[in-house]
Amino acid sequence: MTLDKYLQQHYTASTAASYLREINHFLSAYPEAAGAVYSDLMSYIGVLRHRYRNSYTLHRIVSSIKVYYDYLCQIGARLDHPARNIRLRDKRSRDIQLQDLFSGAELEVLLEREERYSVLALRNKVLISLLVYQGLTVGELSALSVSDILLEKGSVYIKGTAVTNRRELPLKPLQIDWLTSYLSEVHPQLLRGSESDLLLVGHRGKGMPGTEISKHVKRIYRGLYRGREVSAQRIRQSVIANLFSQGHDIGVVQQFAGHKYPSSTERYRQDDVYRLQSAIELYHPIK
Repeated sequence: MTLDKYLQQHYTASTAASYLREINHFLSAYPEAAGAVYSDLMSYIGVLRHRYRNSYTLHRIVSSIKVYYDYLCQIGARLDHPARNIRLRDKRSRDIQLQDLFSGAELEVLLEREERYSVLALRNKVLISLLVYQGLTVGELSALSVSDILLEKGSVYIKGTAVTNRRELPLKPLQIDWLTSYLSEVHPQLLRGSESDLLLVGHRGKGMPGTEISKHVKRIYRGLYRGREVSAQRIRQSVIANLFSQGHDIGVVQQFAGHKYPSSTERYRQDDVYRLQSAIELYHPIK
């Protein structure tokens, strides 16, 4: 079995291509790699540390090296795995890359997308609006129930999770209209006679899990903004970062985002926010 074939069998196309590229670089720089032992690899990584200061780059290269030796063990070229116990202690930066985020106006564009299937159009408006206006996580979205939509109060109740606190956030007037129509007309259609209190329902009348929501967002907005991927996580990050660009204090932002700890919120407040993303506009539901 060739390396290329092995990677295609075990990883997605994009991941396989990334691993193959890194492994080829590794083999080109270190022709004796097939016979290397643990100490050889640690020496090689020591050289890489002087060349690459970014911990993400180092982790990516080491991951690729491990996959290479996985392959050698799989085909019987080696009985041992010299890279298995390599653990980098480099701390990965948890800073939010603000240059990759979206302004309020750019987020609004996401709500203007035309839908091919009319029955799903309103559901998708509801889904995306809860990302754009309330900055929910995919886990919070998938857990929303019909009873969490408080139309009379004009708000949505978000249950607490392992990483976020429960909270109640105001809905925009447009959202109230969309939700009213969705719950009375589209939601029953999507259920197809079955019973479920979950707000977001998929094609087969079942609730949409977080993984499905993530894939849905990436798929429908693929290529919309060149060089920047539109994902549910990136939308949430943009919403939170935009709050800071408006001048809201950390307590308000933390409560809105549902962060359990101020340190989680602090990552979005960076001194160079305007240098990194000068296009961020003063926009958000909290006024």
